[in-house]
Amino acid sequence: MNPLYEQMATSVFERMSLLAAKHDAINLGQGFPDFGWADEVLEAAAAAVVEGSNQYAPSRGVPALRQAVADHYRRHYGADVTAEQVCVTSGATEALGAAILATVSPGDEIIIFTPAYDSYAPMIRRAGGVVREIALKPPHWHIGEGALRAAVGPKTRAIIFNNPQNPTGRLFDRGELATVAKVARDHDLTVISDEVWEHIVLDDDAFIPLASLPGMAERVIKIGSAGKIFSLTGWKVGWMVAPQALAGTIARAHQFLTFCTAPNLQAAVAFGLNQGDGWIKPMRERFARARDRMTEGLRGAGFAVLDAQSTYFLCVDLAASGIALDDEAFAAVAVEQAGVAVVPLSPFADQDKPTHLIRLCFGKKDETIDRGVAAMARAKALAA
Repeated sequence: MNPLYEQMATSVFERMSLLAAKHDAINLGQGFPDFGWADEVLEAAAAAVVEGSNQYAPSRGVPALRQAVADHYRRHYGADVTAEQVCVTSGATEALGAAILATVSPGDEIIIFTPAYDSYAPMIRRAGGVVREIALKPPHWHIGEGALRAAVGPKTRAIIFNNPQNPTGRLFDRGELATVAKVARDHDLTVISDEVWEHIVLDDDAFIPLASLPGMAERVIKIGSAGKIFSLTGWKVGWMVAPQALAGTIARAHQFLTFCTAPNLQAAVAFGLNQGDGWIKPMRERFARARDRMTEGLRGAGFAVLDAQSTYFLCVDLAASGIALDDEAFAAVAVEQAGVAVVPLSPFADQDKPTHLIRLCFGKKDETIDRGVAAMARAKALAA
């Protein structure tokens, strides 16, 4: 047996969702919405199952989807991207795995910012790499140039950069992007830029792709997700967009993971991307209303809620809320006794763990949010 996997904990998302089912609790832990998809995209998928191919798709993706992704980024960001630079994957997590396997050699050091999505560190180690963590601090989660430069050493090969960031809901600003870009250029680093939340920006801020900064198009592997764009997380359709020099290498890494992704779902995603972008603003507005409803409800119940600019997630500071329990202990009380599943933040780091924070998913209908807030109030009383 491989000791790497024997020692590895079950994903915190899976763990909390199983507990939610066991205790018949409201699941505000795992990040899936219960609204937000376009019926036309579902209808396109159903038609593609009946009328289209149900056999292996090309490993790099259905040509129509690869072209739709390139067109989408050209339309939104003015990106000079071709379909040849796009590789479709079975979800963004598979894209991250393929990008890491294609980039990292044994002994390479890879920088990540914590709290970080929990697949990064295990995949780096599986590729033989060494994780170098930079702990961002609440409530602002700011990236400082000094800390980033201090983490770079002679064996540093790449940075994994998540913007907007899960689990904090932070949208990094142009200055922070410039810092990451400058360090990457100065040290000739590849950046795997996990940008799956690029369209879930909830206020008046604009998302800026890292590859759009000077000198970055040739060193950024961008990760995207149809599951996030269309609120269809179970479809597991993602992609990588890479410079020409890297595109073939990461596609070869992908071909020995899942090889290809369901062709009918790819066809439906291509249809959705090609239909135009009129759905984006209403989708953002609805998620913003859901965020505001949950934030106001939790603050009214006495919780200290950190501001969230993007994603489906917000964080609660337990210590600032007058709760002495750590994140794991509170999460256990919440799901087992109060009937609500949340995600503790400590599993999002191996060092300097944030043990006083929990994450909640606000991408829910009003009635789900209201029931969740009521359950959180019960949890707070039980934890007092």
